[in-house]
Amino acid sequence: MTRGEIWRIEKYLRNLFRLDTITLLERPQSDSVEVHVAGEFIGLIFKDDEDGDISYAFNMSILEMDLPPPPASRG
Repeated sequence: MTRGEIWRIEKYLRNLFRLDTITLLERPQSDSVEVHVAGEFIGLIFKDDEDGDISYAFNMSILEMDLPPPPASRG
């Protein structure tokens, strides 16, 4: 991805989520960038330009151990 694309995607995500701590960092591979929120890595964005239609896919993995416990049953 070009730096211009990275800047545009970062601006889009910051506006969409109303969160100025979102940053995108270049990776050695040019087909993806890292997504960070307040300095913490949360996922990757990949560029897809198949058939001349450009799109960007955000991939975020959520680990079970990072989730809060389920609420107590009310039954």
